[in-house]
Amino acid sequence: MAENKIKELRSDIEELQKITKQATRKKVQDLLSLEVRKLETELINLQEAAKASSSTDAVAAPAPAAAAEAKRYKVKLNGYGWDQSDKYVKVFVTLKGVQNVPKEQVYCKLTERSLELHVDNHENKDYVLIINNLLENIVVEDSHWKQKTDMVVIFLAKSSAGSKWSHMTEIDKKLDDQRNNRFKPEEASAGKDPQESIMSLMKNMYETGDDEMKRMISKAWYEGQQKKKNDSLDF
Repeated sequence: MAENKIKELRSDIEELQKITKQATRKKVQDLLSLEVRKLETELINLQEAAKASSSTDAVAAPAPAAAAEAKRYKVKLNGYGWDQSDKYVKVFVTLKGVQNVPKEQVYCKLTERSLELHVDNHENKDYVLIINNLLENIVVEDSHWKQKTDMVVIFLAKSSAGSKWSHMTEIDKKLDDQRNNRFKPEEASAGKDPQESIMSLMKNMYETGDDEMKRMISKAWYEGQQKKKNDSLDF
């Protein structure tokens, strides 16, 4: 509708301009020129209004806010396997689909006595495996890692080639030593009742055992007490 009116005003202005040129009397020319200016002013206002309206329509409706980047979760890995050769301690970390993660997102931070494996943005999760207090020193610059199907293998270069690691970490070794000592029967000293050593061992087994172990020890204890009672009655 605005376009039609603009077109009409232009035609009217052109017609009046022609008539103004043909007029011979000054007063008539002035009146016609005044009317032309009025129509030109109206035309300008109409054009500006149409332009403003067009600009508003041209502005694209705000695009729906891009979905916020899905929150990434940090997942701590605890399970791993390990093996060794004369030169390396090899750590095996299972993670499904890790072979598809870009190499720059799979990396290790190593020190002489620790390792951190990072797998960033794998299925919207950041995975990390931390192993501190390695049993022995490693050579960081000679160590490396590889992505394989559903697994990352970390090659920790031994500082002492040919040495045999009994455990992965110092803590593992200490816990294992404590466990072995706890279950090791005390050496019978001179004049010490052997039964006391057995009772001490049973007590340690009960305190550190699982529910099944505790049930079995309780049953054995009960049956032993019943046997003692029956033996006394028979006597």
